[in-house]
Amino acid sequence: MSLIDEPAPRTRPLGPAEPLAVIGIPCCRREIATPTGNHPAHAVVKKYVDAVIDGAGGMPFLIPAEGDAAWADAFIARIDGLLLPGSPSNVEPHHYAGMPSLPETLHDPARDAIALPLLRAAVKADLPVLAICRGIQELNVALGGTLHQNVHLLPGRLDHRAPNLDTVEGRYAHRAHGVALTAEGYFEKLAGARELTVNSLHSQGIDRLASPLFVEAVAPDGQIEAVSLPGARFIVGVQWHPEFRFAEDPFSAKLFAAFGAACRHYAATRLAHA
Repeated sequence: MSLIDEPAPRTRPLGPAEPLAVIGIPCCRREIATPTGNHPAHAVVKKYVDAVIDGAGGMPFLIPAEGDAAWADAFIARIDGLLLPGSPSNVEPHHYAGMPSLPETLHDPARDAIALPLLRAAVKADLPVLAICRGIQELNVALGGTLHQNVHLLPGRLDHRAPNLDTVEGRYAHRAHGVALTAEGYFEKLAGARELTVNSLHSQGIDRLASPLFVEAVAPDGQIEAVSLPGARFIVGVQWHPEFRFAEDPFSAKLFAAFGAACRHYAATRLAHA
């Protein structure tokens, strides 16, 4: 199916008193190849947009990789939720006093410049946040934590990187592994179980946990795979990819539904105070 053949946008039926939640998704800086050459672009992979519409029941609002803390405050004042998507790029280490990256490491300083202040502003406003893959790393850094830049180089750790396979389906299936959920944590209550199988693809990972965050899930090698912010309306991060075929996985479907419900509640509160 080409972009021209894309079906009409979907909308989730809302209850009589439910507002439509606007959910911000920060873009990455990408080079888009066209017949006239490569063009700089602000991009979000479609699966994240689909998960916001069909999983969370929200209206996606793409936030360009531009601006600073003042822009972040202005964006947060206008949205009802924030989804931080994954990306091939890594957070630049100077944001958490890390060592210089290996030469081949891909970075996106423009995304760092807007995503980190967006997260700090979202936490201050108690805005619902779902942080995925790179997003959980940004959440940890924004709140004062640090990262391992290459988890696979640490003794005794799994290789969590995406394998060089032809299909997205193959890459996710190849890197599936279990995670143990923390007893009495939000994820255990949402899942109704103590373990999940997840599709985790990353080279960076949480090293020192930011002090406000709570560990929700851990991989077999000890790598933190999910976190939450206690006391917040809904601020969670996952190192895996629940947006990929979310409707086929019961926990992913529950996670996006809970995120959407929190965003709609926030929207109703914001409108009541407007």
